[in-house]
Parts: sequence; structure tokens; C-alpha cells
Amino acid sequence: MENKFGIRIIPNNEKERLAKLESYNNLDRVQEGGPFTHIAAMASQVFKVPIALVSFVGKERVLFKGNVGMEGTDGAGRGESLCSVAILQDEVTVFKNASEEACLLAHPLVTGSFGFKFYAGAPLITSDGFNIGTVCIIDRKPREFSEDDRYLLESLATIVMDELEESRYPKSLAL
Repeated sequence: MENKFGIRIIPNNEKERLAKLESYNNLDRVQEGGPFTHIAAMASQVFKVPIALVSFVGKERVLFKGNVGMEGTDGAGRGESLCSVAILQDEVTVFKNASEEACLLAHPLVTGSFGFKFYAGAPLITSDGFNIGTVCIIDRKPREFSEDDRYLLESLATIVMDELEESRYPKSLAL
């Protein structure tokens, strides 16, 4: 895997993290236009950004299971997706102006025609503490990101994890 960040993007618990991600075998059944796309659409509208994603970071690729603004793209190489950096922390990762970030100065999404300037990604954290993906928002212009914004993005990530767990272990209705 080619790493375009100049920093280590593989967490110390990578083997266990990937095993946990693979245990969510229902990810293969997530349909386009499903709940993750609705959450991405909500993020795009609330934050007024052109791109919002619900992504899952695999061994070699980052899969987009909720996608607004990059339709027709189902993922990216792990070594080029900022979600690979965002899963390294338990809190929201924010690049207010990507062109001023040392690890992004030579990144093709920043310097190339895509021209992204802003990224915020809240990690998708399993109940046992593995960061398996993100809910992220992207803009082509620098912007501020408040504590309220952080809380809202974290809340959307919690909703994704609740949905993922619910679909993994559906509860029966007791009528």
C-alpha cells in the first residue's frame, strides 16, 4: 500500500481491528441509498459541505458505505484516504485548512485538481474500542469547526454504530 501522508497510518492494534471490522459481515449487505447514505446526506446538509461519507477502513481500501458528493466512487486506497488518519484517534480529526498541514502538503487530493481544503472525521468506534471507520465531511474551502460541530459529528458516528450493531443483532419485537 502506498502511503501518501508521510506518517504511520497503521494502528498498533491493526490485526485485531481488522478482525473486528470483518466480524461485521452485514457491511456487504448495506445497500446504496440505505441508512448510511441518509446519515451522509444529513451531514452534508447540516454542515453545508459538498461531500460527506460514512467509510470503513479495510486492510488496503477504504469503503464508502454512505456517500454524498462522490457518487460513483465506492472507496479509495487506504494510503490516500484521510479516513485512514482519522481512525488513529478516538476524537474527531479536523484539518481546517489542509494546505497548511505538514502531512498533507504533497497529498494529491490537496494539491491536485480535487483541491480539498477542509476535512473533519469522527471515528466509528466499536463497543470494545476499535476504530473501524469514520463519518467525515469534506469541503473545497477552509472553514472553522466548533465544539458543537464536533459533538454533532460524533453523534452521527454514534448513530452509524448503533445502526451497524442493530443490523448485526436484530431484536425481536415482543407484542
